[in-house]
Amino acid sequence: MSDHALRLLREQSHLAELAAFPFNFDLARADHVEDVRLASGGPLEAVAGDDTGGTYFVCEDGSVLYADSEGSAGIIGNSVDEALEVLVGLPGWHDHLGLAPADGEEKIRAAVAETEEGIREYHGIDDERTELRAGLGLPDRSPVELIGLLHAALLRTEPDFLLLNAEEGGAHGLLDRHPRPPLWDSVLARGRADLALLREGSGWDEVVGDRARRALALRAAQFDRRAGDLPLLRHLLRHEAEASMTDELRLAAVLVGLHGLAEDLPLLYEVRETDFDTWCGLGGMPEPGADPAELRRWASDLDDSLFGTDPADEPLFTWTGLAREQGLVELARAALIRRLDDIDFRAYCDARDGKAMERRHACQLSSLVHEFQQLGDTFQALRAQRLYVPLQTKAWDRVSALLRLARLEREEGRFGAAIRTLTSLRDTLAEPDGNGGDSDGNSNSDGSLEHWWRTNLGAYIVEEHYAVARATASDMALTDEVRAVTVAAGELLARLSGTARANVERSLAGATDIHTDTGANTGANTGANTGADADADVSAERTSPRPSAG
Repeated sequence: MSDHALRLLREQSHLAELAAFPFNFDLARADHVEDVRLASGGPLEAVAGDDTGGTYFVCEDGSVLYADSEGSAGIIGNSVDEALEVLVGLPGWHDHLGLAPADGEEKIRAAVAETEEGIREYHGIDDERTELRAGLGLPDRSPVELIGLLHAALLRTEPDFLLLNAEEGGAHGLLDRHPRPPLWDSVLARGRADLALLREGSGWDEVVGDRARRALALRAAQFDRRAGDLPLLRHLLRHEAEASMTDELRLAAVLVGLHGLAEDLPLLYEVRETDFDTWCGLGGMPEPGADPAELRRWASDLDDSLFGTDPADEPLFTWTGLAREQGLVELARAALIRRLDDIDFRAYCDARDGKAMERRHACQLSSLVHEFQQLGDTFQALRAQRLYVPLQTKAWDRVSALLRLARLEREEGRFGAAIRTLTSLRDTLAEPDGNGGDSDGNSNSDGSLEHWWRTNLGAYIVEEHYAVARATASDMALTDEVRAVTVAAGELLARLSGTARANVERSLAGATDIHTDTGANTGANTGANTGADADADVSAERTSPRPSAG
């Protein structure tokens, strides 16, 4: 980390002029074409730009991130000094983004020489390079060394320096096209190391006693199966049962069962009987005393349908969840944002071509919302939920999706949007018997909302109305909207069944009442937890009574 060269450029105008031309690092062009931010939330400082609309940003650790005007970005140096070494030593560096040390000295030197000859047809670079290097104290590195620096820097771009459009949240593309290891390779690295320890007979307490490390070791064993692993698989199986039903518990049972030994049936049965969840999750398992061939068939069928031996076949969310559990938050975030961007782009293309968005994306979008919430990234969760809502065709599902959307909008401080979403939600509730539809023209004729006021969904709806009303109470620009949502909250509360209403009132008790300007007392605390953390929460429980949402 060094800003020695940057300080000299700011202090000495002659050096700054040389950097601006012919090396296109212009301190006067430090305004990017759009508002951007890092996905990680880390600070960015724009320090210079070039004549193509690109901008050079300094990150918190001193790394220099270059963003062009076409939506691509990449780290080009570990410091401003190193970035300037590249810019001055490779004035045509944009043409060399595809080069790597593996290309060899001959190819690298030939490519750099060809580019520089083209530049010299229009202006000088040799004397200027010598002067600027001397003035800034930059070493005279060979093109091969500089390509090595640039290549290594570019590969560090993702995940820690993923650049987003600040308003829309979409990620910039990578400046280069160098291959990166797949997500699963990075996630499994720790698991492979731990599996090696277990095979050596060491690390038992450290690995087996740690939920994240145990899960990774099991995943590593899934893709590197050895006959001698059975003792350690039995040990992992016993301890994974302590976490109740997980994908890794099922995997451990499968890996043990594939050996087809009768002596393992009592252990597998004991694990299955751990609790109700494991009993359901390991259903169909042969009982103790069954034919070992039956055990092998059961394990093989599950293996074929759920696991297998190719990590590339695993769903994205397997790897992002495991990455999050071991603290690789930015790795998980970057992969999830890339997937969301892909779905968003497909939705844009469908809309452009006059087609409806494909419903097959609904499940992925719901999972994306959940994963982003697990990362604490409400902004990206909100992006995914906006795409998810229009895909809901049943009235119940649409209301559940709108409820979650309103909550995310409120948490992001988008109060006007949350109020509009709740209005759309109420429109969907208005005619649940098929005599009408919501404001977007979606029919409610399926009758799924016929008894919404008797369910947990109804209670969650009321609580979210009060939460939005309280969050917006001091916003003078939304006075009329706040009044409307407060009145609506009281009306919805009055419509709830006796048990559902009592539960809501109990969960909201003890806080300041909200009054409309007409004097109608809502009789509830608008700051309560909505209890609607996911669509599943509001769709799984359709009958009263319900526990307090506090």
